[in-house]
Amino acid sequence: MEIQYRWPDAKILIFAKTPVVGEVKTRLIPSLGDDGACSLYLTLLTDTVARFARAGLSPVELVVWPDIRHRDIQHLASQHSVSLSLQRGQDLGERMLHAATDALMDRQSVVLIGTDCPGLEVELVDQCLSSLAQGEQAALIPADDGGYVLIGLTQTHSSLFDDIEWGSDQVAGVTRERLRDLGWSFKEWSSLWDVDRAEDLDRYYAITRP
Repeated sequence: MEIQYRWPDAKILIFAKTPVVGEVKTRLIPSLGDDGACSLYLTLLTDTVARFARAGLSPVELVVWPDIRHRDIQHLASQHSVSLSLQRGQDLGERMLHAATDALMDRQSVVLIGTDCPGLEVELVDQCLSSLAQGEQAALIPADDGGYVLIGLTQTHSSLFDDIEWGSDQVAGVTRERLRDLGWSFKEWSSLWDVDRAEDLDRYYAITRP
């Protein structure tokens, strides 16, 4: 039975890394160990895919780097009936630009999200998609650490992704300024926390453990 999406002309892109021990959540390895950090990453990834695959907002695509053949990735895509693609590009910015541009070839809007933000609820993404459908050219949800947890677009421009120090506390600020330089209309929401540093773990466990 075909899903009736709330925003059928949009697409949600979930950006993910292949869950390889020692290569994901590296800033949490001192606290959790290699295996523990990878296990947490896979839990966050699974929760994110499941949340938006069942939400019915728009089609979901899992965009992975560097290996989409990994068994956990294949299982996740199959289990939740989401499409799967490989990120293309030399750095994160280039890969995000390619993915967004590709999606907008046959969609009117796209939102790009990561896997680290338990507080990125379906209702918030719905609001972002609504704002794009109503004429905003971009949507932005910053992260408390200075990055962002969501960017939504109805068109792309390389300046939004070029020459940005990904992982720094300047990402959202630089993106905001570049949106303004482009003269694009955009809506911004309050910042959310994500699970990226050791100090985030207690907060995460407080909402996930009985």
